[in-house]
Amino acid sequence: MAKPKKPETYRKVLVETIRRENPGVLSPEMEAAFLSIPRHEFLPEDIPLDKAYADEAIPIKRDSDGTVLSSSSQPSMMALMLRQLDLQPGDNVLEIGAGTGYNAAIMQYIVGETGNITSVELDKQIALQASLNLQRARLGAVVSIVNADGASGYAPRASYDRIIATVGVWDVPDNWVRQLKPNGVLVAPIWLESMQVSAAFIPQFDNTLYSENNISCGFVPLRGIAAGPNVYRRVSGSGLVLASKDIRQIDSAAMHSLLSEDAEIALLSLSLSAAEFWQGFIPYLTLNKPDDYRFALYTVGENQQSYGITGAGFALIARGSACFVPYTGNGEARSFAGADAFLTLSDLMTEWDRSGRPGVNRLRAKLVPHADESITTPPNYRVYSRMYHDLHVWMDI
Repeated sequence: MAKPKKPETYRKVLVETIRRENPGVLSPEMEAAFLSIPRHEFLPEDIPLDKAYADEAIPIKRDSDGTVLSSSSQPSMMALMLRQLDLQPGDNVLEIGAGTGYNAAIMQYIVGETGNITSVELDKQIALQASLNLQRARLGAVVSIVNADGASGYAPRASYDRIIATVGVWDVPDNWVRQLKPNGVLVAPIWLESMQVSAAFIPQFDNTLYSENNISCGFVPLRGIAAGPNVYRRVSGSGLVLASKDIRQIDSAAMHSLLSEDAEIALLSLSLSAAEFWQGFIPYLTLNKPDDYRFALYTVGENQQSYGITGAGFALIARGSACFVPYTGNGEARSFAGADAFLTLSDLMTEWDRSGRPGVNRLRAKLVPHADESITTPPNYRVYSRMYHDLHVWMDI
C-alpha cells in the first residue's frame, strides 16, 4: 500500500500548478505563504487532501435551492488578485467577505507581524467558522474577523493601505473609498455586462477610481445593503438559465416562444476555446454590440437539454432573433428565428480578429461619482449607472 502523502507535499503540488498555469504571478512572499498556510485546515474535515489542494473553488455554504452562498476561492484566482493587490510588509488591509478565512491567512503571512488584516463577513455562521479556522491555524489572535455588512467597511481600523473584496460587487461603496488611503489599491470583482472582472482600482486626483489591470473572474455576489440587482432568470418551462444586466428587459415567455422556433446550426468564422472567449472575444463583444441587442451568459443543468441547448455559453439576443454559442462548441452556434443575431455576432468576431484580438488585458474601467460631468473618457466606451458611481468601461486599442 502506498504511503499517504503529507499535506506539505500537496501544497508543493498546488504551488507548482499555480506557477505553471500563471507564469510570473507568484512573488516569493506569495509562494512562501501558499506553502506555509494549510488550506485543508480551513475546509470541512470530510474534504480529502487531494481535493483540498486542487486548484479549484470549493463551496462551503449553499442556499435551500442549491445556490452557492460562500466558497473557498480557487487558489490561482487568489494569487492573481493578490498580485493585483500588491501587498507590502506592514500593510493595513481590509477584506470584504471572509469565507473560510484562508485568504486572510495568506495575506497575514505576506504583510507580516507589523501588518494587519481585518475581514468583514455578513453571515454570522460563516464568520464564526472563519474565526475557528484561523484559531486552528494559530492565527486567531492576529487576523480580525468582524461579523457585519461589508458595505460599511470597518471604520475602527481605517485607513487602509489595501482593500480587497472576495465577492462580486455591483459598485464600490463610498465607505470603502473613504477608508482607503490616497495611495492605496482597491481590488474588487465588479460586474460589467453579464461577466465580472477583478479590477485593481487606484484613486485619482479627480476623485475617480481607475483600473487598467483587469482579470476575468466569477465570484459569489455581495449580499447586504450594497447588493446589486438579480441578474438571473430561468426561461419559462425549461432548464435554461440566463444571466444578464438587462435581465429585466428579457421577457421569459417571449424568449420561450422565440427559442421554440426552428433553429439552425451555424459556423462562426473562428473556433475559440473557453479561455479565448472569456479573456478575449466576450469583453470585446459586450463593449461593441449594438445598443438594442442584449448580451447574456447561459447555463443548462447537468445532463439536461433545453431547446437543443446544453452546457454553458453566451448569447446575443435581438428582437425576433437569438444566437447561442457554447464555450466548447468548436465554432458552432445555434441560431434561432431570424439570422440577425448570428450575422451581427459574426461581424463583430471578424472585427475583433482584424483588430488583433484585444482581450481583457486591454480593458479599462473608471468609477466616476454621480453627477460629475467634468470627467471625460475615451470614445467607444460604455457607461453603466450604478448605486454610487457611473462605471465607464472601454478598451485601449
